[in-house]
Amino acid sequence: MDNKMWLVYAVLAGLCWGTYVPFIQQGIRGLSGNSLGSFLCVGVAYFLIAILYPVAMFMMEEGNRPSWTGYGITFATLAGAAGALGALCVILANRGAGDNRLYIAPIIFALAPVLNTLISLVWHASPVKGAFHFGFVMPDWKLFLGVVLTGIGAALVLYSKEETEKAAKGTSQKAAAAVAPSQR
Repeated sequence: MDNKMWLVYAVLAGLCWGTYVPFIQQGIRGLSGNSLGSFLCVGVAYFLIAILYPVAMFMMEEGNRPSWTGYGITFATLAGAAGALGALCVILANRGAGDNRLYIAPIIFALAPVLNTLISLVWHASPVKGAFHFGFVMPDWKLFLGVVLTGIGAALVLYSKEETEKAAKGTSQKAAAAVAPSQR
């Protein structure tokens, strides 16, 4: 793989995951508020992309087949379970959030990279050293600054949402008051 392709794929993943929550919200609306119907559609998409694509690639490129080990299967399946449970939690959060739906994505996408980084600081799993090889590597100051900035960024997004809603509510009340006397 070209040494820059990882960056292209990382950006594409960010674009996909960045649109995930809004797509879920619209899917729930389009399915008459049925969040489990939306989750089923997510599952169909996972099946089409995550099962059919690799199977086709294995059939086309015999040398590209994995070495099926218990270690690899276990952790890859745990990753899939975490992804599917995360998708279910996004859908359930949307079902119960009401007017707070805009909070969902900033919370998820601020928490996920911080948690990923913190786990990666202590867990250095490898097939050679074992799945539970732990140690601590003291990060540079930039990590701590990034965590703080991530929290500030999420807080600003959430605060901005509140301001926008208050402004929209005030504008709609003024418009309703202006229309009301002319209808009398």
